[in-house]
Amino acid sequence: MILPIVAYGDPVLKQVAKDIEIGTDLKSLVDDMFETMYEAHGIGLAAPQIGKSIRLFIVDGTQLEDEDEPILKTFKKAFINPTILEETGKPWAMEEGCLSIPGIRENVSRKEKLTIRYYDMDWKLHEETYDGMAARIIQHEYDHIEGKLFVDYLSPLRKRLLKGKLANISKGITDADYKMRFPLASKAR
Repeated sequence: MILPIVAYGDPVLKQVAKDIEIGTDLKSLVDDMFETMYEAHGIGLAAPQIGKSIRLFIVDGTQLEDEDEPILKTFKKAFINPTILEETGKPWAMEEGCLSIPGIRENVSRKEKLTIRYYDMDWKLHEETYDGMAARIIQHEYDHIEGKLFVDYLSPLRKRLLKGKLANISKGITDADYKMRFPLASKAR
């Protein structure tokens, strides 16, 4: 089932998400999240973006397959109750966007490598290290469950310049071609 994606301005996007009880059946929710993400042409989606303040996000970097980053060929998974243990390396800037903030893309600087602990769909615990684009996707989605958005990394001047566009998004004034829920509009489109 395709779910509406919560737009910028909704309080759920600024909350630190709650842990999920170990053993909870998440298959249906994760399936819906993948379907929603694909409909919106995304490469990651966090539960707060569908209005659920729980520590869950999904990624699928397979469409970004790159000969320099072979991990992307199979980089499709769900991260349940994740914790980033360490971020290392030289920060590198790259333009990012977000399904909750359609039409805005900005450069964000992130460290190149991370180690993360998380549960998979079978509630098996993993501790893995990622770098490059896979790390960036995880960092972006992880920020969502920590109540952060990529625009929070921008300079005060850049944020002021985007203030009108961000306000319009929260009112539903945007060109998103997928189902959304707007905090300051009366209905989802």
